[in-house]
This record gives sequence, structure tokens and C-alpha cells, in this order.
Amino acid sequence: MSERIPIALQLYSVRDDCAKDLSLTLQAVAQMGYEGVEFAGYYDRTAEDLRGMCDDLELKIVGTHTGINTLLGDELEKTVAFNQTLGNPYLIVPGLPGEYSNSKEAWLKTAKIFNEISEKIADQGMFTGYHNHSGEFKKLDGEMPWDIFCSNTNENVVTQIDTGHVLRAGADNVTYIERYAGRSKLVHIKEFSATNDKAVIGEGDIPWDDVFNACETVGGTEWYIVEQESYAYPPIECAERCIEGLRKMGKI
Repeated sequence: MSERIPIALQLYSVRDDCAKDLSLTLQAVAQMGYEGVEFAGYYDRTAEDLRGMCDDLELKIVGTHTGINTLLGDELEKTVAFNQTLGNPYLIVPGLPGEYSNSKEAWLKTAKIFNEISEKIADQGMFTGYHNHSGEFKKLDGEMPWDIFCSNTNENVVTQIDTGHVLRAGADNVTYIERYAGRSKLVHIKEFSATNDKAVIGEGDIPWDDVFNACETVGGTEWYIVEQESYAYPPIECAERCIEGLRKMGKI
């Protein structure tokens, strides 16, 4: 039996709540049973402030979504320092402008950029990676962009699968977790339903048992990160319903 993989929340899921009262929102997230958080923006707080808030609640900062521009040139050193203060080793790019992703040639250049970033930060115990949307699973110049990117990046570049986006594109999560074994260190746990665009975890079409099995056997997964971007209820309630869904599946 593999060790249980802990569960975090991508704070983009509750971004408006975070903007209104970050401290109270983090408190609510911890009380729900989340063990960590992934940031997507810092709400005008210093790294020390964010680390202090999370430490007080025993929430681990497991990742940050950060724009590609924050990892290039002189910005990289600042971004690494900020995240080292957070105690977070994972610098994940959540999407790319067209010039990085609009052709096979662009994706090959992008892979080279990620390899270079990865090599620059490896000796500091840091990793970069990329988070997919649906477009990476729609053929471009005869190939899947996700395959172009993953097969041309080194094994230290994290492939942050977003389960909902993959299935929305008509692709199979398990296939890609297995294909790039050991690289799905942080996995975005997002539901997808063909009939309910506001489904929370456990209400849709994703074969969760198969996904979890792949993550826990070959994925190298260290954290499951819940992300909910469509809301049948207030966002904070959706976050709670998601973790309740995982509880029912025995993941907590």
C-alpha cells in the first residue's frame, strides 16, 4: 500500500475570498482538512507574511503558479528567493502566450526554455513545470502539444496534469500520467462532466480510481491539488464539497 498522498487547494479556486480576507480564507481552508495550498498570486503580501500565515495553520505551501516572465532573465533569481522563503520548491507556469505555444516550432523552443530554467535552479533544490489546459491535447502540426513539450523536456520539469482540462479535450489522463512516469509531482484534481459544467469532485465523468492508481503507482505524485473554477455554490463551499468528495473516496 503506497503512502497516502496529501491534498492541497489551488487558491485560484477561492481567489475573491482571498482578495477580501486572505487570513480568514486560509483558516477556512485549513479547517476543511486541506493540508496545503498552491498560490496563484500573493495578494500584496510578502513571502514572510504568507509563510507565517500558513505555518500558523499548519498548511504547507506546495506550489505557486507563476507567469513565464517571472522565470526569465533577472526575474528568475527574485522568484526563486521569494519561493524559498515560502518553503516551496515548485514554480509552475499555468499557461503560455501564443508565441510560446502556437506551432510545433514554438513548443520546441518553449521546451528548451524550460530545460534551461530547470538547469539554472536545480542546485537550489527548485523545480519548474507546466500546467496544461485543453489546447495541449488538440493536435498541432500532427502532434499533441503536450507530447512535444514533455518529450523534449528533462525529467526534472514537472508535468502538472489538470485532470478536468485533459478530459474536456477528449484525452485520457492515465495515458499521459503513465507516458511521462515520475513527472506528475503535483496533480490538479479537477472534475469534468459532459452534462454539468459546475460539477465538483465526485459528480462528473472522471474515473477517479484509475487516475489515483496511476498517480500512486507510476506518477511520482507528491500532492493532489484541488482546483474548482466553476461554481454552483459560493467558491468556498465548492472547495469544501470537493474535499468532501475526496473524503468519500477514502483519499483523506
